[in-house]
Amino acid sequence: MIDLPPEITGPSVWYGPAMARSAEWLETLSAAEVRELEAAIAPLLARNVVLSDLAQSDFPLPTLGTRLARLGRDILDGRSFVLLRGMPVERWSMRESALAFYGLGTHLGNARPQNAAGELLGHVKDLGLRSDDPNVRIYQTSERQTFHTDSCDVVGLLCLQTAKRGGDSLLVSSNTLWNEMRRRRPELAALLLQPLATDKRGEEAQGDRPFFSIPVFNWHAGSMSTIYQRQYIESAQRFAAAPRLTPRQRAALDFFDALANDADLNFAMTLQRGDLQFVHNHTLLHDRTAFDDWPEPDRRRYLLRLWLAPSEARRLPSIFAQRYGTVVPGLRGGVTQRNSRPAEVGDALS
Repeated sequence: MIDLPPEITGPSVWYGPAMARSAEWLETLSAAEVRELEAAIAPLLARNVVLSDLAQSDFPLPTLGTRLARLGRDILDGRSFVLLRGMPVERWSMRESALAFYGLGTHLGNARPQNAAGELLGHVKDLGLRSDDPNVRIYQTSERQTFHTDSCDVVGLLCLQTAKRGGDSLLVSSNTLWNEMRRRRPELAALLLQPLATDKRGEEAQGDRPFFSIPVFNWHAGSMSTIYQRQYIESAQRFAAAPRLTPRQRAALDFFDALANDADLNFAMTLQRGDLQFVHNHTLLHDRTAFDDWPEPDRRRYLLRLWLAPSEARRLPSIFAQRYGTVVPGLRGGVTQRNSRPAEVGDALS
């Protein structure tokens, strides 16, 4: 008998078909809450503000803030995700949309840099790049991403423009994946409790290794935390210092992928303009289907992204510091910066 961590219980364990039939994860901004956002960003619009200088106190949201506190608990301790509908991006400027998104995000956590340039507000769009380039991150392409986690506690997306066809969001509970692997193939589940090399895709600090070595499944302080990106595990094999993947490890990864892609476990949602999606990376994997875009540049699929570190986030094992820089809640996650400070809001909105 293999000695494994226990099965996970609670609301973070769910199955796709049941979740797709539910509407508990879908909420809509009220007109009053939109007015609160507009009032909060109004004094910031005329200033050349730097995102890293802004805190939750700069975005007073008397009513919406209370709701966001509840949603934050749902994300961290509940089903692991929420979709908040109704930000009026169709009538707001890019700057208004970005400031409103960033300000709302401060009520859920501290923004973390998403690339080596230190940008706090990421741009998710097709740049015409190819994922087989080991220095390209897949969100910069129109290809399917496959199920993965980002390098933060919580990732948030704001949909500004949708694709002509495709680009749907797919979600699956990584705690459900653990339970299913543990029941069906415990010997393979055990292999994913061991460190695997994962490519940093050229975003390591000077002098650091170009990959990190963290298990897919991490049982710590009574919680299971998952970190995963199959393409980056594979591309880490280009480094001589990275341990070679064994046939058994590949079999474990293949079974993990098969479960994640099982329609009995995952489910899809279509993001509309003005939708905000927030997901908990430690208990949920997300994916995006391939898409065909519009020929007109101003209609092409475009999302803004935040990586957030809530101060009340769960404890993580020290091995996560290889990727998160530190495991201190509220300070961890993101990509090591090459600049001395994060990029300014003017750069992020260009």
